[in-house]
Amino acid sequence: MATSERRGARDENASGIPLEPVYGEADGAAARKILGDPAPGDFPFVRGIRPDGYRTRLWTMRQYAGFATAAESNARYRYLLARGTTGLSVAFDLPTQLGYDSDAAPARGEVGKVGVAIDHVRDVETLFDGIPLADVTVSMTINAPASVLLAMVLAVARRRGIPFSKLGGTIQNDVLKEYVARGTYIFPPTPSMRLVTDVMAYCAVEVPQWNTISISGYHIREAGSTAVEEIAFTLSNAKAYLRAARAAGLAIDAIAPRISFFWNAHNDFFEEVAKFRAARALWAHIVRDDFGSTDPRSQMLRFHTQTGGSTLTAQEPDNNVVRVTLQALAAVLGGTQSLHTNGKDEALALPTAESARLALRTQQIIAYESGAADVVDPLAGSFYVESLTAELYRRAGDLIAEVDELGGSVEAINTGWMQARIAESAYRAQQEIERGDAVVVGVNAFTEPGVETEMPLQRIDPAIEREQVERLHAYRAERDAAVVRARLEEVRSAAEGTENLMPRFLEAVDAGATLGEICDALRGVFGRHVAEAIA
Repeated sequence: MATSERRGARDENASGIPLEPVYGEADGAAARKILGDPAPGDFPFVRGIRPDGYRTRLWTMRQYAGFATAAESNARYRYLLARGTTGLSVAFDLPTQLGYDSDAAPARGEVGKVGVAIDHVRDVETLFDGIPLADVTVSMTINAPASVLLAMVLAVARRRGIPFSKLGGTIQNDVLKEYVARGTYIFPPTPSMRLVTDVMAYCAVEVPQWNTISISGYHIREAGSTAVEEIAFTLSNAKAYLRAARAAGLAIDAIAPRISFFWNAHNDFFEEVAKFRAARALWAHIVRDDFGSTDPRSQMLRFHTQTGGSTLTAQEPDNNVVRVTLQALAAVLGGTQSLHTNGKDEALALPTAESARLALRTQQIIAYESGAADVVDPLAGSFYVESLTAELYRRAGDLIAEVDELGGSVEAINTGWMQARIAESAYRAQQEIERGDAVVVGVNAFTEPGVETEMPLQRIDPAIEREQVERLHAYRAERDAAVVRARLEEVRSAAEGTENLMPRFLEAVDAGATLGEICDALRGVFGRHVAEAIA
């Protein structure tokens, strides 16, 4: 493709929404009929949940990091905090995500590779060594064993004398999207939902500033969904969690204010801004109209955003800096409360310290140099953005209703319907790239054959696994084995009954039980989830 050549203008975007060459007052008026004309901070929060936007408080710059051991990840956290990160986000390795200790057979070759290895409470002490947990909010991207990892954080806080009421942070704890988009599940859906509601109930009383779930559209989008599907399937999953909480006897307004969301920021700049605005309005109506909430805090969709990992390219990785900047700006203009910007090298490896710094600097330049934070919802009134917002609101609402007709998202997941919809969208998107209908600069257009881009990459030393296992064995040898066995038996017995498991987890990890031992006790009661093939 020559540099002056213009591909044919699109007639519709990736979500199938028709695109007009020009938008005008009639389009704005039509959007207002659907969305109304609320002020920022007013229901249904299309223009944001705060009247002053970022004028008095910026979004949290929460860079996602974790690799190798707790000590090495701790060094990266200190590095980021020293350079202006305002919140931490922990990436765990696959064995930890799946509830295995580092010496378990399924863990071989994966320890510390895609995140930090955490086996026991001492690892968590090391992970947050020198980090003031009462002052820095911590987000943990962990799902199936999220309740056990939270118990470890609470045990560390208790040892440091920090009241649980002072702790602020988030656990992802969104197991439904694991069955749909990622696959790092452990238990079947029913006991998994129990673990989610146990965390909600426990934290509502004991850890009131903790976000008990971060319902993720990010991974649904990474799996190939459209923006419409990302909104609809994420909010459908959220409805399932609210139903489970209600069935467990929890009042909606007691737990909904501590529910947060996790969205993707993709390349279609204006659609992404509109997506965040539409999702806020839909959630406000769902919580108020479907679940009877009377507390505005429950109706506010609070969310973290991560730039789109699947949009990054191994070819010409410097181009990823531009992609990430546009995606991050869309998230800011859409009103995110928290943001992670990807490193330019993440299509090749975990980010180096240098690329992580550049990713953070991207946020800081947007915050302090672009002017984007000075005005609340600055794209409001754009005929195009308002029209897109209304259309996304309408289409996602229709898709949520379709999920409800199927019996809700749990049933849509169990039958494979939701997975099939995402797979179809992913296939269409890939076909468009392969045909050249969707341009990816440096990949299927504007390429430079024979030009190799060399850059330093983060590599995990294979010795890390051996050393982690040796520390684990030493830890087991030091503890009181009889006390650990007793605490694990209490976990198993509680799992067979109906009591809240969080106190049992807290005492077990504090006594020295490992993540894998607790999850094995639960596997013995709950069983393992095995995905069925989708025809």
